[in-house]
Amino acid sequence: MTDVVVVGGGVAGLVAARDLAKGGAHVVLVEGSDVLGGMVRRHSVAGLDLDMAADSFATRNDAVGRLAIELGLGNEITAPDPRGAWLMTRDGRTSPIPETGLLGIPGSPMAADVLAVVGQKAALRAQMDSLLPSPVGAKAASLGELVRKRMGDRVLDDLVVPIVAGVHSTHPDDLDPDRVAPGLRAALLREGSLARAVLALRARATAGSAVQGIRGGIVRLVDELVADMETYRVDVRLRTRATAIEEHAVEVRTEDGETERLVAEHVLASTADPARATGAERSGIELVTLVVDQRELDAAPRGTGMLVHPDAPSVRAKAITHATVKWPWLAEAAAGRHVLRLSYATAADAVETGRSLPVDPRDPVGTRAAQDAAALLGVRIPVSAVVGAARVRWHGPDTTATGLADGVVGIGEASSGRGLAGIVQAARTAAVHILDS
Repeated sequence: MTDVVVVGGGVAGLVAARDLAKGGAHVVLVEGSDVLGGMVRRHSVAGLDLDMAADSFATRNDAVGRLAIELGLGNEITAPDPRGAWLMTRDGRTSPIPETGLLGIPGSPMAADVLAVVGQKAALRAQMDSLLPSPVGAKAASLGELVRKRMGDRVLDDLVVPIVAGVHSTHPDDLDPDRVAPGLRAALLREGSLARAVLALRARATAGSAVQGIRGGIVRLVDELVADMETYRVDVRLRTRATAIEEHAVEVRTEDGETERLVAEHVLASTADPARATGAERSGIELVTLVVDQRELDAAPRGTGMLVHPDAPSVRAKAITHATVKWPWLAEAAAGRHVLRLSYATAADAVETGRSLPVDPRDPVGTRAAQDAAALLGVRIPVSAVVGAARVRWHGPDTTATGLADGVVGIGEASSGRGLAGIVQAARTAAVHILDS
């Protein structure tokens, strides 16, 4: 009997398998594809090796930083350029993101950078938050309801909606505040206002940038985790799909059609149980990366990028990252070219990774991305300036379809939500609980 079977070879599965094996457990990791890392992988665009998906991690906890140190990458951790990002409101106005906020909730509603986005009338309404009894909104079922009750519709729509859409790919009305902003309710009751609660949480956060990266790309974490699979003798089985996931067993099938029942003391899974999944369609994300030779972008017209209101006119991208402004190490590698990453919401029915796009004005995705990048950055970007492009699509977590059996430990996006910080922390916590049991 195996000690632990881990289903899924993304970051969550790799972290859990590494920690368990390092702690002395015999671990089998099964992955349906032929490569480990999930969406934390690399692809080459115009000769540049780039992160396929996430290029940073949140510093709301130290989980990723501690892991990077353990993997020998502590000296490679880097902060993004301090110029910050912008946002585009529903009516197409653009402004820098206010400095003293949390998921767009302003810590200083009457600050000049907040006024520039929402206007004086909405800022005054938000300022009324300080006069409301602290219990107002404290039991709100969603982040959107909480902000609406404390600060009004305009702050919610112009600030919180575009930032939350860019970070969590959903509307604030669909987010549990306890999950995306832990401690916010308690701080509201303690501080007496939502604005003061935001400032208090920011003051308690780790000093420095809210996100960090790794020189050479986040994918270097996966490189080291994969190497540790061999170091700690994890039995890695690629091209092996789980067909049923139970508390003490996983049924698998290889690409050759061979089946096996893996019996274990513990089972961890970062994917849905095929025997229980509902098959419901999931929303997804499409990331288009452009490598552009356009000197007008040298001025970084929108800082490190822009988050876009879902209803903004004439722009289909929900966000753009000016990656060669955000990461100085990448600007050096790009040698004068610019890397732009645009994300789109999609109901894709299949995962496509690393598929090159033709640099052709007739190509609808390439054309859309170049047009959106020009509109968002305020710089003309002719197709002739695009020297390389690639597209990646992936599903979001299917929390309704996971349906894991009792006793199976859920890890990964479906259990922790998007974001490396939460995924890594949850995977390591799960491993500790098993080792201590």
